[in-house]
Amino acid sequence: MVLYSIIMFLTAVPMIIMSIAIYQGKTSLIHDYHQMKVTDKAAYGKAFGKAMLVVSTALLLSGIIGLFGDTETIVTIAITVLFVGLFIGIVWIVVVQMKYNKGVF
Repeated sequence: MVLYSIIMFLTAVPMIIMSIAIYQGKTSLIHDYHQMKVTDKAAYGKAFGKAMLVVSTALLLSGIIGLFGDTETIVTIAITVLFVGLFIGIVWIVVVQMKYNKGVF
């Protein structure tokens, strides 16, 4: 599980940095196609950054839980946290896209 935790940390840290940058208004990190119809880029960036932070937090928490051992229970909890966090974050991103871009694509 140590390798799993390292992978989760290496994935979460850049995503957290990008989430914060997007939240602070650097919406240029989001592909232009996904923000063609956005009129309020500041609000869009804050909402999108929060949603991305949920995804990256799920990665980070799953990696931390993985450090507690490699028993079946720990593995199950780590994977559950990962999938639940990813699901919530992706749904949130879709909601943000629907609200600010009038569609996902």
